[in-house]
Amino acid sequence: MQLSRALATCLLAISVCVSCEVTVQQPVGEIRITLDETAAAGIAELGLEVPVVGRAFFIVARDDEELPHLGTGVTGHPLWGVDVRDYKAGDVAVIEEGGDTVSGYPFDSFGDLPPGDYYVQAFLNVYTTFERADGHVIEAHMNSGAFQDPFKAPGNAYSDVQQITVGDDGLPSLDITINQVVQPPRPLAEGEVLQLGNFEDTEWVKYVKIRSVKLSEFWGRDMYIGANILLPPGYEENPDAVYPVLYMQGHSSGLTPMPWAPNEWFRPGYEAEHVAVGPQLDGFYEAWTSGSLPKIVIITIRDANPFFDTSYSVNTPNVGPYGDAITEELMPYLEKTFRIVAEPWGRVLSGRSTGGWEAAAMMVFYPDLFAGSFPWAPDPIDFRKLMQINIYDFENAFYNRLDWISTPLPAQRETDGLVNYHVRDEHAYEQTVASFDRSGGQWAIWQALYSPVGDNGYPVPLWDTVTGEIDPEVAAYWRENWDLSYIIERDWATLGPRLQGKLHFAVGMTDNYYLEQAVYLTEERLKVLENPRAGATFQYGVKGRHSWIGHSPVDPDRQMTYAEFIGVVSDYVIERAPVDADTKGWRY
Repeated sequence: MQLSRALATCLLAISVCVSCEVTVQQPVGEIRITLDETAAAGIAELGLEVPVVGRAFFIVARDDEELPHLGTGVTGHPLWGVDVRDYKAGDVAVIEEGGDTVSGYPFDSFGDLPPGDYYVQAFLNVYTTFERADGHVIEAHMNSGAFQDPFKAPGNAYSDVQQITVGDDGLPSLDITINQVVQPPRPLAEGEVLQLGNFEDTEWVKYVKIRSVKLSEFWGRDMYIGANILLPPGYEENPDAVYPVLYMQGHSSGLTPMPWAPNEWFRPGYEAEHVAVGPQLDGFYEAWTSGSLPKIVIITIRDANPFFDTSYSVNTPNVGPYGDAITEELMPYLEKTFRIVAEPWGRVLSGRSTGGWEAAAMMVFYPDLFAGSFPWAPDPIDFRKLMQINIYDFENAFYNRLDWISTPLPAQRETDGLVNYHVRDEHAYEQTVASFDRSGGQWAIWQALYSPVGDNGYPVPLWDTVTGEIDPEVAAYWRENWDLSYIIERDWATLGPRLQGKLHFAVGMTDNYYLEQAVYLTEERLKVLENPRAGATFQYGVKGRHSWIGHSPVDPDRQMTYAEFIGVVSDYVIERAPVDADTKGWRY
């Protein structure tokens, strides 16, 4: 009897142990990042603030084919970040498991890294302090001419690469020293600043950067705006010619005014080496430099700001009066400096993606300044389809909630429909890069552009950064101020006579970012407008990618090239020029 009772007790203890969850504590690594004197001095030499306010990162790569910090992104290397303040030479920033201010992507925890050999690196994103005219003080990355990717930005700093092994016991604790600074393409000359970058003129492309009074007043420090100008052959040899201008909008850090063509690649053979841009550039260099194309001037505005590499060419509460700076400061300067038509009939807008939205928005908000606009694959121009999010009817930006299930909303796809990542993924990456919409990413700039200013001086989020729940009041603010399709319809009584026949959209039907959806909705709205009729045109490319820009005017079965588009612009301008305008001086 005694033995049986003991045995029963033992069996009961075993059963209790088996039925409960046993938590095994894994050893946790601690990443200690020191800023050395050389890096701190290098940051200061480039005109940035030291001690540093910014964000320190720990980045992990599987191989050493490139520096880890150059391979970050939504589908790139894992990283963890922590904010730093008053960070100076000798100071140590600690990234520790479970820290309240630490965030990671795609892994929250170091413990999620599978065992294996890795190459690791530390990185520092340096912020600038802005005392804005609205009374708010914010800290954000000052764009230094490398798009808005902080991991490539001159003035930021990084460490040497270390090789480590993650075993079954987890990530080891590490000490890493930041000892190098990302340098600009060339040393700064006396009086130069990093902002917007500094690029050397070439035979074909000229660069302008001027201090903006309006932007400087808004941001509380010197702020610049600029332009990249592609001149036609014969510009110097024909001093009496005054040229129409194509404002080719978009991302503009050191690029030629034809999208996605860096200045150093404006040469024969570009298309063969960089097929990702699509067929648009095919033959462009040869056609432009040979003089076989109509002679116009092409300009891309360089208007990077603390939130992104372009302002979207409008006035906004968070980003500032870039629309006015462009139209009242930069354009008059360009028209005095270069021989370009300074009247609406000689100004045409175009651009792809972000540039497409800018081309549409400038036409809507400044309808009397331009002859017309050709937006290609514009960022969402109808917020009933912010990519795939209906910000007015959906409760959540991350999921399409059906009766019993919630499906993740996609953010990027291949033309065959294969989804590469979802909104929640892209948003999580941006939140790891920076808080308060300072990541320089796509969702961050949309929040910065379209949202009101929060009590903390940063944009009011459209949705909860963790759950994705949409704020209907912020959505209503977006609609009334920035939903271009809605605004055109709402204000047609006054806009109609000024926009009639001026909007000409093109987008691929399988755009990689679902941008065709908002264009469809916009066409539905515009085709029923009356008094006057809108006269807008819409082209859709079957199986067209994000690079699709319209049908060829000579062969509708293929995509238009940039060279062909120059002819379209020339004809468009000639058709709309006043009878007494000189349209022959530039057609030599």
